[in-house]
Amino acid sequence: MSSASEKRASVYAGWIYHVGSNSMGYQFCNPRYLVIKGKYVEMYKRDPNDFPSKKPIRRGVAGKFTMVKEIGRQIIHGRVLYVLKIYSRVDHGKHGEIACTSAEEVEKWMSAFRHAKEEVCQEGSSESLVHRCVLSRRSMFNVNGPRYHSKSYLSKLIYIGRGPESLLRRPSMVAQDPLPAVSYTKQAGDAVEQTDWRCFRTVNGLRIFEDVKSENGAIMKSVGVVEATPEMIFEMIMTLDISLRHQWDTLTGQLELVEHIDGHTDIVYGTFDPKYFKRYYVFSRYWRRHQDGSYYITQMEVSHKGAPRKPGYRKITLNPGVWEITPLPSKPGTGTPRSLVTQIMEIKSTGWGRWKKSHYSKFHATVPYAMLCRTAGLSKYMLAAHHQERLVTKSIVNHDESTCETTRLSQVETNEEFYDAITAGDPADEDDDDSEEEEKKPLNKTGSHKLRRVTWGVMLLSKRPPAPGDNGELMLGCSAMEINMKLFKSTLRHQSSEKDQNCWCDPGGQGFMVRGKTYMKDYLKVPGGDPLLKLLTVDWLKSDDKIGAIAKHPASIVQTPAGKALPFIFVVNLQQVPAKPNYSLVFYYAADRPIRPGSLLDKFANGDDAFRNARFKLIPSIVEGYWVVKRAVGTKACLLGRAVTCHYIREDNYFEIDVDIGSSSVARGVIGLVLGYVTNIVVDLAVLIEAKEESELPEYLLGTTRINRIVPEDAEAYEGWRQHP
Repeated sequence: MSSASEKRASVYAGWIYHVGSNSMGYQFCNPRYLVIKGKYVEMYKRDPNDFPSKKPIRRGVAGKFTMVKEIGRQIIHGRVLYVLKIYSRVDHGKHGEIACTSAEEVEKWMSAFRHAKEEVCQEGSSESLVHRCVLSRRSMFNVNGPRYHSKSYLSKLIYIGRGPESLLRRPSMVAQDPLPAVSYTKQAGDAVEQTDWRCFRTVNGLRIFEDVKSENGAIMKSVGVVEATPEMIFEMIMTLDISLRHQWDTLTGQLELVEHIDGHTDIVYGTFDPKYFKRYYVFSRYWRRHQDGSYYITQMEVSHKGAPRKPGYRKITLNPGVWEITPLPSKPGTGTPRSLVTQIMEIKSTGWGRWKKSHYSKFHATVPYAMLCRTAGLSKYMLAAHHQERLVTKSIVNHDESTCETTRLSQVETNEEFYDAITAGDPADEDDDDSEEEEKKPLNKTGSHKLRRVTWGVMLLSKRPPAPGDNGELMLGCSAMEINMKLFKSTLRHQSSEKDQNCWCDPGGQGFMVRGKTYMKDYLKVPGGDPLLKLLTVDWLKSDDKIGAIAKHPASIVQTPAGKALPFIFVVNLQQVPAKPNYSLVFYYAADRPIRPGSLLDKFANGDDAFRNARFKLIPSIVEGYWVVKRAVGTKACLLGRAVTCHYIREDNYFEIDVDIGSSSVARGVIGLVLGYVTNIVVDLAVLIEAKEESELPEYLLGTTRINRIVPEDAEAYEGWRQHP
C-alpha cells in the first residue's frame, strides 16, 4: 500500500477481552488493547499510546479468508460479555475469540474488520498474479513467533476510556430533569404495521395500549421514554441480579439461569415475590440487536427438566411477552441519551370473557398491570441514577489518522491472517517483562462524540411514491418486452383467490416505506410504489444439503427458453433455512428492458461484493399471524450482506444472491420461531438497493413477494426437481 493511502486509513482502537482456554483446559479472560489500522491488526497488553516502547503480542493482516462471527452473549468468569469468533475460512484449525462489554461494541469491531478486509480486497485486485502466488507460499503468522520492535504510530489517536480496569465497570447514566411531554413521530419500521393500538390508561408518564383488532384475548403494551442508552436498558432487563431488579421490578422474587442455549437464547427459572403469591415459572429468552441499535427480547413459557422445584410454590402459565428498546435523539441541551421502551404482553384467550368481565374495570389491581408498569419502574430507576458515578467507557475509536508513522506496518505481508493471533492459549501472559511494576502515564486526552442532529420526518400520505420509470435504472429507450407469465412454472402455486393458501403472489410496494427524494435533508420516507422488476415465480425446495447456484439448475426457469429470452432476471435464494431437511425459498424477478449502464442497479449487479454487502436490503412484514412472530420478525429493513453470508453469481442474463440464513445465530433464531407458525402466517418481503447518495434518491423497490401459509412438507425435493408441465 502506498504511503498516501496509508495516511487516509481509518484507525479503530480500544480495549477488549481475549478469551479462550489454555493448554490445561482452564478458561482465561485477559484485557487486551486491539488496534486495526487499514488492513493491519495488532493486539497489545498495554495502550501503545501510553507505553510507546511496548511491542504487540499479536499482529497480522485481516486477509480475504478472515471471517468474523458473532457468538452472542456469554457469562465468562461471572461476567456478561459479548463474544466474537475470528477464524480462517480455509483452515479450521486457526480460530480464536475476543469479547466486548456490549453488543454495540461488537457491531463496531465487526465493522472495523469488514473495512480491513475490504482494503485487502482492493489491494489484491491491483497485485499481479505472480506476486499473489509468492505471498500464498509464505508461512502464515506464527502466534508464538518472535516479537517485532516498533515505534508507536498512535500518538495522535483519540483515546476514550480508562484502560483495562474500566472494562470491569458499567457506565452509569447521570439523570437530568424530566422532559415535558413530547411526541414521537418517527416511522417505527420500513413496512406499514397491521395492528390498531388504542391508549386506554396512563400512569406515571406511562401509556398503556390495547390492540383493538385482537380477537379471543388481549394484546397490551406499555410505552415510555427512559433516559438511558439502549445498551444499559437491555442489560437491566436481562440481568438475573435480584438486588438490581428489586430497584424497578415490583413483582419478581427470584431469577435463576437454568440453561444457556447459545449467545442469543437461554432458559430462566423465576418466582413472583411471595408476599403477593407463591408461584414459579420457566421461560425462554431470545434477544437480538438490530442494525439501527435497537434491541428486541422475547419471552416464551417452556418446560425444562432442570428447573428447580420450591416447596409450597405452584407453577403458573407465563404470558408471552416482548421488550423493544429503540434509541431516540439525545435530550436537547444536555445530551442525555434516551430510548423508547415498549413492553408487549398477551393475555391468553382462555377465560378471556370471564377475566374481562371481572377484572377489566379493575385492571390496576391485576398481575398484567403490575408487569406492564415495569416500564415505568425502569424509567424512574434510571432517572434516580444521577447519584451514581458517571463512567463513560467507549471501547472503539474511529479516527482518520493522517500523520501516523506506517513504515513498520507496510513490512507485514498480506497473507498473515490475524486469526492466527488469538488461537489457543495466551503465552504472552508468561513473559517476565509484564510482571514488572509500571507507572502509568497520566491521561490528558479527551474525546467527544458529536451526534448527528436528526430530524424525524412524518410520512405524508399525499407524497407520490417513486414510479419504476422515474429512477432511470432500465434503458427506457428500448421497447419493453411483454412477459408471458404462463411460460414460467414453479414448485409453489400462484395465489388464485383471497382464500387460497400454500401459495405466493405479488403484493406491490404500498405496504413498504423507502427513502424519499429529500431523505438526506428531512429523513422522510414514502410508500414504495410499484416494484421495478416483475415477480415471475417462487420455488419452495428441500434437500439434505444446502442449495446454491439455483439458477444454473436445468429445472430453473432461468434455463428455459422463455427465461433466456428475458433481458435480466434477479434471483434471491433464501437458503439453508435452519431445519431438517434444509429448505430454500427462491424468488425470481424479471426486467422488461436491459439495465442502463452506470445506473445503481448496474453498479450492484456488476460491482464487487463489498459494494453489494453494503447496499442489499430486505424488508420483512408479517401481514397475518401470531403477534409474537410479528414482533420477532419486525418491519425494519436489514442489510443482508452485513447480517448473514451472501454469495453472488453474475452470469449471462441473470444475477443470483444466495442468502445463507444459517450463517447467523440471530437469523436462525428468528427463522426457527417463524417455522413453528409458518402454516398460519402471511409474510410480505421486499428487496431493494440502499440509496446513500442524493443522486440515488428516491429509493425504489426491486421486487416484492407475499408468501401465504406455506406447508414445509409440500416443498419439492431438490434432487428430483424438474420442470412441471
